[in-house]
Amino acid sequence: MPKEVTGCSMTTSVGTYTFDPVSKQLRWDIGKIQPLKVPTMRGSCTLPAGAQCKDAHPTIHVDFKIMQLAVSGLKVNRLDMFNENYKPFKGVKYITKAGNFQVRT
Repeated sequence: MPKEVTGCSMTTSVGTYTFDPVSKQLRWDIGKIQPLKVPTMRGSCTLPAGAQCKDAHPTIHVDFKIMQLAVSGLKVNRLDMFNENYKPFKGVKYITKAGNFQVRT
């Protein structure tokens, strides 16, 4: 969040959110994603009286992980390992991660 933000008022369809006014971080904990309920968040951020946000298009860093899901649809059916003295775990652990997004209004 821009340093001018003093608070946030959000509404979420699933999960809970917290805003830390010192670090200017908004954390949204969705928990387990339900297949029939799309996670959405709406709301507004407040500025002190008379203050203006310097950046009209702020960059928001979105950091999330979804364990056991590959959104690309990539599946691993078989993995062959040679010259290893141990037996590897039978299975594949998928993870989905995110990065930086530009807010455009």
